[in-house]
Amino acid sequence: MEFVIEQGKQPHEECSTLLLPALSIGNVGQLAVDLLVSSMKAERIGYLDDPFVLPCVGNDAYGPIPCGELALPLEAYQSPSSRITLLQQRSPVIKGMMVEFAKNLANFAAASGKQHVVLLSSLDFGKWQKIDTSSGLQIYYLSSTNPDGRDDFCEQLGWKKLQEYNPAQRCWKYLSSLAERSSTLESDLPFEDELEEEDYYPSLPFAALFSCLKAKGLKVTCLLCYCSEGDNIQDAFHLAQAACRLLGLNPSAFHGNESGSWVIPFSWQTVYGPPPDMSIF
Repeated sequence: MEFVIEQGKQPHEECSTLLLPALSIGNVGQLAVDLLVSSMKAERIGYLDDPFVLPCVGNDAYGPIPCGELALPLEAYQSPSSRITLLQQRSPVIKGMMVEFAKNLANFAAASGKQHVVLLSSLDFGKWQKIDTSSGLQIYYLSSTNPDGRDDFCEQLGWKKLQEYNPAQRCWKYLSSLAERSSTLESDLPFEDELEEEDYYPSLPFAALFSCLKAKGLKVTCLLCYCSEGDNIQDAFHLAQAACRLLGLNPSAFHGNESGSWVIPFSWQTVYGPPPDMSIF
């Protein structure tokens, strides 16, 4: 993985927290990062080139006026005032290469002096075993602070640890062993027809990233929410709000265009098309 810095830009050493999405259902993590980049007015400082991420190119996602900047698969932004580096991923990883990509990203994070990595991702609502909507949308977390994934600060914020995380379970153990090796051994991977219900969570991108970042000795916090495919804008707001609470940021200071706080990315205007004509109901 190569980090290419834009001309005239320079990474700030004080930006020791790295925030990025882990691709999953509904693209909620990516939408949340877009919302944070736009609201924090973070500056793009460069991009990452990795052989395991599919190429893509698009228009600038944040500005209403074309300025000649193209959106790339892996973009790095920073907000010195918040001491945060944000990484946006706009295309998926090549099938079967998620662990290798996670290793490359972990090496980059460690080499660039990051101390805390925050992963934003989503989980399939159909896999939710204990449904509790009494308190609205739930945030679940997974932390490297303790071996069982528990974190006292996240508990104080009222979040629930991802109960399905079991470091002794075969796939979680397999991920940990891969993360600590210099190369993978395909023969060790369980066959797809042998996968069980409990193997769903460690098969997701956030699990590979969590395992590889943890193996590098970095503090890692995963923030997760359950959702379904569809209009996931509200899920993105919910996840971005959780990230702000974790990092001690105040969205009301963003001075945005949504309820006086959030700055809605310009690209969201065409994400799901216009609202339905209510006269037909």
